[in-house]
Amino acid sequence: MKKLGKYIMSAILPILGLTACENYVSSIPDMPVHLQLNLLTEYPHLKNNPNQCVIFDKPRLVSDRIGYGGVLVYSDFYGDFHAFDLACPYEAQTSVKVRPDSVGNVICPKCGEVYDISLGVGMPTKGICREPLKRYMVREVNNVLYVSLR
Repeated sequence: MKKLGKYIMSAILPILGLTACENYVSSIPDMPVHLQLNLLTEYPHLKNNPNQCVIFDKPRLVSDRIGYGGVLVYSDFYGDFHAFDLACPYEAQTSVKVRPDSVGNVICPKCGEVYDISLGVGMPTKGICREPLKRYMVREVNNVLYVSLR
């Protein structure tokens, strides 16, 4: 029972630390982010289908803005949507982009860092980085996902 408590606390404390720190500065610079994704016509596989993702490493439309290294939009195991910058926070280069696996993680091909995106947080779980993936705001209105910086 004590081990279970330790695991739960080790998962919750980093999240609380990030939300409590208003002065947190990411190694990934703030760049414009703007995506509109129609979940009925363009991306129906994201709707009601957990553990799915779409990668935007190039703008599709003139109005699209894809952050620093690109944007990964993810549907977690509960069906909630999250968005992250593709740039690895440890490497902090536009050319080094994390890649998703099939179990709710993304992996940096250069440093090998593994980030857990399954709950929408993007915390590092394996490697030397202490910084989570840069997250973007996601709203769903009338089956359209809006992804933005804030």
